[in-house]
Amino acid sequence: MIPPQSNHPEKLQKIKSHVLHHGPDLALSIETIRLPNGTEVDLEMVWHPGASAVIPFITEDEILLLRQYRWAVGGWIWEIPAGKVRPGEDPESCALRELREEVGQHAGRMVPLGSIWTVPGFSNERIHLFSAHELSPAPQSLEPDELIEVLRLPLRQAFDMVRAGDFCDAKSLCALLHLMMLQRG
Repeated sequence: MIPPQSNHPEKLQKIKSHVLHHGPDLALSIETIRLPNGTEVDLEMVWHPGASAVIPFITEDEILLLRQYRWAVGGWIWEIPAGKVRPGEDPESCALRELREEVGQHAGRMVPLGSIWTVPGFSNERIHLFSAHELSPAPQSLEPDELIEVLRLPLRQAFDMVRAGDFCDAKSLCALLHLMMLQRG
């Protein structure tokens, strides 16, 4: 789970790695590396398998959003469905699975919206963003730690919520901002 990835592997030089924790979903390590300028540094790193997030479209003008309780931030936040990529799973399959599990919908068509590095200063987590269309009901299957309300909203209202600062969740905010830019042409 700890693959140092670089667009310029010739510039990356790992000197040593000390794994502090290796759980089922994440690993924490201290990496001693030599930067491209020759400086040697210790970095605390969180290694993540990656994730997918999806904006479900009920109609051309209506989407589904989640109000989800998040212990780490102390309460309820607005989000789009998302989850970790499982071993051997591609990002689109992950997005389809999360849509089914969290929202109880299956998509007939998926549209990639790009991907984001969530916190590149200390983690390799990359989230792939999608929109889902041609939805049909499917069995919802929440995890024990998922406390979720699924809400149907006009897309314009979601954009107004972005402008008002109601979204603090980065993946959801990035996906909705991407849609806003696409609609402007």
